[in-house]
Amino acid sequence: MSPVLMFFLCSSFVFPVGGFLYNNRYSGDQVFRITPREEKEVKLLQSILGHMKVDLWQPNSATLICLNNTVDAHVKRNDTRRLHTHLQRENIDYRVFISDLQREIQKQTGSRSSRKRRSETQYDYEVYHSLDEIQSWMFEMNRTHSDLVDMFSVGKSYEGRPLYVLQIGKRSRQQKKAVWIDCGVHAREWIGPAFCQWFVKEAINSYQYDSVTRRLLNQLSFYIMPVFNVDGYHFSWTTDRFWRKTRSKNHKFHCRGTDANRNWKVKWCEEGASSHPCDDTYCGPFPESEPEVKAVAKFLRKNRKRVKAYISIHAYAQMLLYPYSYKYATIPNFSCVESAAHSAVSALYSAYGVRYRYGPASTTLYVSSGSSIDWAYRNGISYAFAFELRDTGYYGFLLPESLISPTCTETLRAVKAIASGLLKKCEVDKDTFPYI
Repeated sequence: MSPVLMFFLCSSFVFPVGGFLYNNRYSGDQVFRITPREEKEVKLLQSILGHMKVDLWQPNSATLICLNNTVDAHVKRNDTRRLHTHLQRENIDYRVFISDLQREIQKQTGSRSSRKRRSETQYDYEVYHSLDEIQSWMFEMNRTHSDLVDMFSVGKSYEGRPLYVLQIGKRSRQQKKAVWIDCGVHAREWIGPAFCQWFVKEAINSYQYDSVTRRLLNQLSFYIMPVFNVDGYHFSWTTDRFWRKTRSKNHKFHCRGTDANRNWKVKWCEEGASSHPCDDTYCGPFPESEPEVKAVAKFLRKNRKRVKAYISIHAYAQMLLYPYSYKYATIPNFSCVESAAHSAVSALYSAYGVRYRYGPASTTLYVSSGSSIDWAYRNGISYAFAFELRDTGYYGFLLPESLISPTCTETLRAVKAIASGLLKKCEVDKDTFPYI
């Protein structure tokens, strides 16, 4: 057995995940689900939550709180009683979704030290993996499946970590159409990297016996980036489970990081993004300021003639989103993209009956500027999608490992439906596409 394989097989059972308890930093913290029913409640809630500086899970900024839409807020233990009092006094509808966040974190993955060892030749796709484990797994996939896999780096992160990508597909003619899939843009969304690994595993394992997979890999190339935000993802394992942004430093503020999905050069730092470095939706000091965003943008620009679909995997909300994010308007190739989205969510539903909403990001979720799907669309990738995977808030970012398999299985069906659609002829009219 190779030393690399031995490393990640062994380490997947003993990785400490911040002592795996994060030094009990979340003990007594709670997650509130709040629903404002009147406009005055919206304004009150924006004021209360903004003043308390809670960790908003949905939406990710107090400015995006709106009428009759639920708000999921992670509240520190020292502030929970105060928030209860505020909400009861104002008669705002709410309930406590998670009464002790530390306990839920421990339940998400169970006890790694007591988990039974699997076969020494088996990598476990139904557990969450650290960055080191994922990157070691990528090396092993590249080594053992060289007929279908090619591994390369598109650059380095702020902290100097390599940004690895796996190219999946049967090697044949040079200029095959391509699909880009990235996961882990937001560090705390662990189900994303789990899906990217699942996709690679299924593509490789089913190539010989599944005709749809074989056709896709013969005719398309898939660029898979399991962890886009490598620094943030590593930090979410060692220090702060709910870290969202990158880890770049700001010279004027002590706050670190930029929202990697607000840093793209398309309507940068307008509605739905923040110019304050301490906010979770901070757009960065300038477009593509984050080396991770810049590296991926450079690769996609270089390969824009081949890349026909861009897919970014996020969580949570159970949605499939497409442009525009930054404005309320219909994209030129709406009928093609809407048809692809409908096929995708139908395929997803066929697995376990899980329902996804789909539509333009601005109307289905909220307005946001500087997003990757708008950038991809603006740069000629006419099929640009963002998935928001399970669930709708019961677990939030703490989706249990027991739900990795069903979540990834259904999402794989959706992604295969989108990819299969690329082999059919439903293309944007380049004469009417305003960005090409």
